[in-house]
Amino acid sequence: MRTKLLSMLVLMAALVVSGPAFAEKLQADANKLFKPIPYAPPALKDNPMTLDKVELGKMLFFEPRLSKSSLLSCNTCHNLSFGGDDYQETSIGHGWQKGPRNAPTVLNSVFNLAQFWDGRAADLKEQAKGPVQASVEMNSTPDRVVVVLKSMPEYVALFKKAFPGDKDPVSFDNMAKAIEAFEATLLTPDSRFDLYLKGDLNALSKDEKKGLELFISKGCADCHAGVNMGGEDYYTFGVVEKPDAKIVSGDKGRFTVTNTAADEYVFKSPSLRNIEYTAPYFHSGKVWGLQEAVAVMSSAQLGISLTDSDTKFITAFLKTLTGVQPKVAYPVLPPSTDATPKPEWK
Repeated sequence: MRTKLLSMLVLMAALVVSGPAFAEKLQADANKLFKPIPYAPPALKDNPMTLDKVELGKMLFFEPRLSKSSLLSCNTCHNLSFGGDDYQETSIGHGWQKGPRNAPTVLNSVFNLAQFWDGRAADLKEQAKGPVQASVEMNSTPDRVVVVLKSMPEYVALFKKAFPGDKDPVSFDNMAKAIEAFEATLLTPDSRFDLYLKGDLNALSKDEKKGLELFISKGCADCHAGVNMGGEDYYTFGVVEKPDAKIVSGDKGRFTVTNTAADEYVFKSPSLRNIEYTAPYFHSGKVWGLQEAVAVMSSAQLGISLTDSDTKFITAFLKTLTGVQPKVAYPVLPPSTDATPKPEWK
């Protein structure tokens, strides 16, 4: 009799956590924490978006002659055919130098509170200027970029169309504004999770819903919420338990920007959107498996040890965050002229 009673209680509990009421509550809880990726980008500060500016920005995003070697473009490290990153631990730059950090995805990055792992760029416009000048990346200068762009009449005409009010529209600042305008359009709406948030209870499987419930109840959503499921604030990496030293890789994170002791090993939380495309994970790029990344975060940030099944449920949920990837036609760039600087490798 006792065994039958226990069985009935277990069955009733299962019905409670899997019935219509629970399903609706889970969806309601999710909508309090997360928002779907919109179909259009938000307005940019001090940079009105126009079709001419976006089209110019697209060309510049793919333009390798912005680099000193004329080999590297924004798309080199933020490949739009594969999740907006480069599938490397850390990116390879000028002279085959290896950069210090993993390249974050450019997709949906307009929703981040700041750019780069340490948040040193306030917006995409400021971010676009950094890699062009970094010696370990594109290794160019603002003056050289302007010379390159002004050497090609087609670019001069396109800058005039994109910035009609400027007396001298071909500038380093306008280059960054155009790239920002294009990157802001790189959105991935209509993931299965977004469809779920919009009301389709059947968009997620039973296991994926279990993963969502665990993602919320275990505390993952504390750092990964909002539209981008991350990118909204800074957090200490290893707030409860320090991860393996090879994952931390000696990187002090935001401390290098603020020089404040409290910011040691503090990083901007990454977006989890399209995360199945963006391996390897963390600022060091030392973790290649998504399940392993989930396990690392559960111990380092939450101080808990997830069971293997819970890790698999959360991983299954995370794969529902892959949205419709932007379809970008590869632009035909203007031909170089005799005045265009030649590639340099030193």
